[in-house]
Amino acid sequence: MRLVWRMIALLSVTLLLGACGFHPRGQAGMPFSTLYIDAAANTPFIAELRRNMELNNVKLVNSTERADLVLNIVFEIPEKQILSLAGSGRVNEYQLLYRVSLRAYDKQRQDWIPAEEMVQRREYSYSDAAILAKEAEEALLYKSMRDDMVQQIVRRLSRAKPQI
Repeated sequence: MRLVWRMIALLSVTLLLGACGFHPRGQAGMPFSTLYIDAAANTPFIAELRRNMELNNVKLVNSTERADLVLNIVFEIPEKQILSLAGSGRVNEYQLLYRVSLRAYDKQRQDWIPAEEMVQRREYSYSDAAILAKEAEEALLYKSMRDDMVQQIVRRLSRAKPQI
């Protein structure tokens, strides 16, 4: 009996969320059906972007001629900057940046997303006493920024339309 009530509650929540326009991640609904991703290298960022496009039922094609939309990833750059120093001159905090420059256009070369640069930022404290742990934290922060950037691009693409 409890299982029945739980299923009814879950169904009710699902219906309410659907009614307000909520979509789970990976279900954005794109205004195009085929996409060509023009990128210099096949990085983890590009792989995650491709995976997200496929989750959104977008067919990835291997030429610009076959694509409804071309997503040109001009660059993807992870950066690390010193944010603060301790009194002894050692690094106390870092700021991580993840920059992606992109542009989206159709077969007629009409912009859907004009050339722009998107940036994700994270800060973390650093300690020479925990070098391995801080390197692992940095790697996790970069992965988080990469995943957030992919989601941001997916949302932008879901609302994209030809610019006049």
